[in-house]
Amino acid sequence: MPDDITLERGRPLTDAELSRRADWIRLQTIDLIAQAGLGHYSSTFSSAELVAALYYHALRLRPSEPDWPDRDRFLLGKGHVATGLWPVLADLGFYPRDWLMQFGKVGSPLNDHPNMKLARGVDFSSGSLGHNLSVGAGMAIAARLTGRDYRTFVLTGDGELQEGQVWEAAMAASHYKLGNLVAIVDANGFSGAGPTSQAMNIEPLGRRFEAFGWTVREIDGHDATVLKKTFDELPDPASPEPVAVIARTRKGHGVEFMEKQPQAWHLGLLNEEQYKDVVAEISARMQLSPGGTTPRTPREVAGESNG
Repeated sequence: MPDDITLERGRPLTDAELSRRADWIRLQTIDLIAQAGLGHYSSTFSSAELVAALYYHALRLRPSEPDWPDRDRFLLGKGHVATGLWPVLADLGFYPRDWLMQFGKVGSPLNDHPNMKLARGVDFSSGSLGHNLSVGAGMAIAARLTGRDYRTFVLTGDGELQEGQVWEAAMAASHYKLGNLVAIVDANGFSGAGPTSQAMNIEPLGRRFEAFGWTVREIDGHDATVLKKTFDELPDPASPEPVAVIARTRKGHGVEFMEKQPQAWHLGLLNEEQYKDVVAEISARMQLSPGGTTPRTPREVAGESNG
């Protein structure tokens, strides 16, 4: 893939390739956490298909020019899953892959949460949750003011929606008719403290966003076909209603024992035996997927539509 390539929206990606990319993200996450000594497994795994669909299919990007004015913006509201984002950005060429070897070390540009001042390809930082939808609304307004047609995507957790600022941003987005703003909720049913329904119930999510003037799409966040269709059929950025994609997911998805104990693996470290078991489970699934054991690299898939 040439260094100056532009990744247009709707790049070709089969369902099997998207699923394998999500599992590739999981394997990369496991290795990065092993390197760092601690990390967020189950939250990253619930969003793996969402990240894969966005970066390998939906987002308009120019990796050699991270600040390209016409790129689509992506804000990681649930910033503690950045471990799954770093290998994707390296794979697409935002920075060298050897940067990944610095993850978890003092002075590394790749941290447990994304820092826009350190890592190329990060449009806004995350630490304390709840801010990024407000910032995303500001970016969407900026697109309107400058006459650009980029979209701004914000990935939030459902626990994050317990923050009042999120709903102020939701209200502002519909008031300013920001159809170029897309909120994606990784609705896995848990926050760091436990089930979201126990901490502060946020359901029914779809009806709440509709009440704030948003167009709502409620989907299975692990279904490759549905994810591609949902992003392909987003309204025109010039439309008046912001879009909320409520992606129903499972915390720890892709690893059986993590799905059964999702909260236990919100933050942790696999022991040697668990590490081997998890790698074997994910690798076996990737090998059984249609298309063989050595799928095209994400950069090859991304570059197909660009000659």
